[in-house]
Amino acid sequence: MANRYFFLWTFLVALGLAAQDAPKSFTVKFIQEEINIDGKLDEPIWEIAESANNFQQYFPSDSILAIQQTDIKMLYSESTLYIGITLFTEGDDYVVPSLERDFRAGGSDNISILFDTFNDGTNAFLFGSNPYGVRREALISGGGFDLSGFTTSWDVKWRGESQIYDGYYVTEWAIPLTSFKFNEGETKWRMNSYRFDTQTNETSTWAEIPQNQLIFNLAFMGDMVFEKPLGKYRTPFALIPYTNGVSAKDFETGDNLNTLNFGADAKISVGNSLNLDLTLNPDFSTVEVDNFITNLTRFEVALPERRQFFVDNNDLFASFGNSRDSNPFFSRRIGIAEDADGETIENGIIGGMRLSGKLNEDWRLGFLNLQTEEDLQNEIASNNNTVLALQKKLFSRSNLSFIFVNRQTFKDYDFVEETDRYNRVVGLDYNLASSDNTWVGKFFYHKSFAKDIGNDDSSGGVDLQYNSRHVNFGLRGNYVGNDFRSDLGFVRRRDIIAARPFVEYNFWPKKGKINTHGFRFSPNAIWRPTLDYQNTDYVMFSSWGAEYKEQQQISFNMFNRFTFLTDPFDPTGTEGALELPADTGYYYTSFEAEFESDRRKVFSYSAAPQYGDFYNGKRFSFEGDMSLRLQPKVFLSLNVNYDRIQLPNPFPSANLWLISPRINITFNKAIFWSTLVQYSNQRDNLGFNSRLQWRFAPLSDLFIVYNDNYFVESFAPRSRSINLKFTYWLNI
Repeated sequence: MANRYFFLWTFLVALGLAAQDAPKSFTVKFIQEEINIDGKLDEPIWEIAESANNFQQYFPSDSILAIQQTDIKMLYSESTLYIGITLFTEGDDYVVPSLERDFRAGGSDNISILFDTFNDGTNAFLFGSNPYGVRREALISGGGFDLSGFTTSWDVKWRGESQIYDGYYVTEWAIPLTSFKFNEGETKWRMNSYRFDTQTNETSTWAEIPQNQLIFNLAFMGDMVFEKPLGKYRTPFALIPYTNGVSAKDFETGDNLNTLNFGADAKISVGNSLNLDLTLNPDFSTVEVDNFITNLTRFEVALPERRQFFVDNNDLFASFGNSRDSNPFFSRRIGIAEDADGETIENGIIGGMRLSGKLNEDWRLGFLNLQTEEDLQNEIASNNNTVLALQKKLFSRSNLSFIFVNRQTFKDYDFVEETDRYNRVVGLDYNLASSDNTWVGKFFYHKSFAKDIGNDDSSGGVDLQYNSRHVNFGLRGNYVGNDFRSDLGFVRRRDIIAARPFVEYNFWPKKGKINTHGFRFSPNAIWRPTLDYQNTDYVMFSSWGAEYKEQQQISFNMFNRFTFLTDPFDPTGTEGALELPADTGYYYTSFEAEFESDRRKVFSYSAAPQYGDFYNGKRFSFEGDMSLRLQPKVFLSLNVNYDRIQLPNPFPSANLWLISPRINITFNKAIFWSTLVQYSNQRDNLGFNSRLQWRFAPLSDLFIVYNDNYFVESFAPRSRSINLKFTYWLNI
């Protein structure tokens, strides 16, 4: 009898554990009527909708139900997914810093929903809103493993409104099914939702996610089951014409420029799962300037892509290789070129196309082709730029990806050397992601082709990482051949073999003010094969960091460095100064402290001072920012970077400043004004960028942008321009 009860108890426990492991699920019912989007949920049809509820706390704990619960209801018609969300709160003291679309979620009140429409745990669409009905959308790629897979520059048409009530607020959405990509006849999508509640100081999710994983990780999701299979929707066609008038003056050369450009983009859905983007005379003169940086290294720094043409399915093209050392395709290479003096200038684009998306459940395709203009005056050739990417799903969340990149000129130019007439790269990447995201990584090999470039023309690497609640480690390394060349890629340096392992241990105290803290050790080393595998660089990075339950963060870091200079180098960038000599090694150690305050507060800040040896001298650095929120219309911020470099005579010393104040004013949900000032004495530039944006229709804008630049030392004018840009999104 005892054995019988024992086996019965064991069976019930096992059944319970199995039930706990089963993903959450709810049914999305089909309707044939339209719902008025007003944030009220007062239509009787909402009463038939099932709920996704019982949210789990993610922060400060991940082991209890959320204190403030959330209820998500969904319905769908032939053309639209309707979502009604009720979010319970302590009161109505919401943090909403801005009325501008695509807001940053952290430190404010909002909710986001992620839709994995192909059920592959690799890519997802994100939609979100806050108590004032401000919307945001994003694309998630790479399984949501890190922030590089979170793209907020994606835009799509949908509707959403919010209403604030006593003790809760409601947000109601209508998302056209054409905003998604999915297989015809699909009956289920994977889904999750995460919410920030500043009053309770709580972050919660529908499907449970452990705190050692990012909150948008796609390994942890539930199921939304459609009452009837999804059909084939009408193929939409979006035409996006633009006109751009620029009046500019270059005070260095005395040249005046007055231009009026016209062009258009088109977006066409091919079936339910492919995008075709076409562009003619595109305007890639972005209305948002890049942020300056202080660069004390010997190498180029990659800046993020902001141009809409390259956004959809960008991971198909941009996630190959190693983003630090050798990425075979970096889209910002297209549209810029070096002139006869070696200066980087804008290079016009005639037009092109981009086809990307899912071929079927297991295959994804990306194909891009753009033709750039010739500029004989600056000795720039017309080039055809082609990228082909194929991705095959393997196992639950892994994939094998192939890329072919070709940059080629088809005309004979006297100023183009034979070795520069074409450049091609062929590569293969295996991207690993276990079902629970415990193991992630990649293995890759790429080979380049150009006339007479040499035989050491390949690059490759491995990045294998283990993630758990307490112990994380990574086995990471790569090499870049001395002759490897990718004209459309980002290659930081060649002729290297690099090893970058790391190990960290994290603690999760049950009591006290600290939510989590831990130690990390990461030794990075580089060898140069052409120098008989000499170890030319290493950094021993040691760190302790903590996150508090009130959301402050603090860390203390130590850097033990060695650098062997193979070429003369001046880290201060002082013109005409004596450079540090080549063939010399330098050992130097520095210490850094970092603190970030609670971003929920009206006034928040961060500070990161660093002091220690620097080559053969000393360096004191300070990096910090301050922000003041006068919600919801005014947001003020100030970023400061200061570097004091003291090298022994006769080498130069310098005080380098980079100061960037910014003011953002959102008059309402359609009119935004922002001004950014950037002062950099390293670049000898004081720049003003002031932009007024009027979103007069969905995804249709009128921009007025004023740019003014001055030399720092003399405060003499350098360049000045005013830009009037009109863009209209027309669905046909």
